[in-house]
Amino acid sequence: MTLALGCIADDYTGASDLANTLTRAGLRTVQTIGIPADDLALPEVDAVVVSLKSRSIEAGLAVSRSRAADKWLRGRGAGHVLFKICSTFDSTDAGNIGPVMDALRADCGEAAVLVTPAFPETGRTVYQGNLFVGAVPLNESPLKDHPLNPMHDSNLVRVLARQSRTQIGLVDLATVTRGTVAVRARLTELAGKGIGAAIIDAVFDHDLETVGLVAAEHRLSVGASGIGLGLARALVSTGKVEPGAASSESGAVVGGPAACLAGSCSQATLRQIASAERVMPVLHLDPDRILTGTGEAQRALDWAMPRLAEGPVLIASSSTPDQVAALQARHGRDAAGHAIEQAMADIAESLVKSGVRRLIVAGGETSGAVVDRLNIPGFLVGVEIAAGVPVLRAVGAESDMLLALKSGNFGGAEFFSDALRLMR
Repeated sequence: MTLALGCIADDYTGASDLANTLTRAGLRTVQTIGIPADDLALPEVDAVVVSLKSRSIEAGLAVSRSRAADKWLRGRGAGHVLFKICSTFDSTDAGNIGPVMDALRADCGEAAVLVTPAFPETGRTVYQGNLFVGAVPLNESPLKDHPLNPMHDSNLVRVLARQSRTQIGLVDLATVTRGTVAVRARLTELAGKGIGAAIIDAVFDHDLETVGLVAAEHRLSVGASGIGLGLARALVSTGKVEPGAASSESGAVVGGPAACLAGSCSQATLRQIASAERVMPVLHLDPDRILTGTGEAQRALDWAMPRLAEGPVLIASSSTPDQVAALQARHGRDAAGHAIEQAMADIAESLVKSGVRRLIVAGGETSGAVVDRLNIPGFLVGVEIAAGVPVLRAVGAESDMLLALKSGNFGGAEFFSDALRLMR
């Protein structure tokens, strides 16, 4: 297997988003959970997205895992590797975007790396180095209040400079609109000044094509699924990939009980939970009981088991930003997040052991904890449920099952119902 494109994603839902984007652009794509074992049988593919749960862990550990993933991908022929990050650039001043970028850049010997979280299709644009969510800068949007990685500065040149050992430059929109020749010249100019990475503006969908064509000529890029789309289109347009009808939705219907888990505290997920309450049983967990170890996961299972035969259920640990802040004040940010993730993983493991074969998980950190616990090595990418969220069929797992892993901010109000309709 010789890969046209290798990707390292810093969380599982972001990996699903990217894998879905590449598939829609014509690349045969598999998403793996962690670095694949050498004996994992993979089909012939154009791209592999290695999913890591490295966005919010200690920076040194994120670097070592990302470097190992990069080595695996390049060992399978990937000439270009995309380090896939969140479209809201979720990170703290300690990392992990900057440290991982620095390490991967040093390993591949790239002079200057293009960086952009822009994805206009999902309302993420970058102008003059500032990240916008819809019509407002990131730091003025509701997405600024991520419970683990709050983002209160929309200027990505400043944000990345606080994390990276190299100087950070800018390729502005005026340059991008002049096309690939102008972008190449600007990147060469920045590299000549010792600037190792550049935030590149992208406001329109066609800007991503320009970015992708230039990025594909280098060995490394950093960004969200938008730059993945640009890279995929570049690989197809330059003839490096023959676009295939790469759909992984084929195969027997899975059937069986279905369950939904929601750990995200985003406004989108809170709306989706409220909508689900009209069509399925919903249990709201008590986060304080989870933190104090008073059997909240078992209460959820006792509630869910008799209901699964009647139809899907939803178990939610989601809270409003104010409630999350109060919980973190009482128990500590890391302790609160870890305890809730592990409780949701406990619930998922027991549900699957009881026969659940269709599982929907909302929230990046929650999805990571759940998939790790289920020990699923990879997925084939199937039909799209919502922008950035495909149906995933387990590869190399003990049982055939379907999953949907949703970033907190993704999907419309009826997401859970929409997913269940497509996961048969």
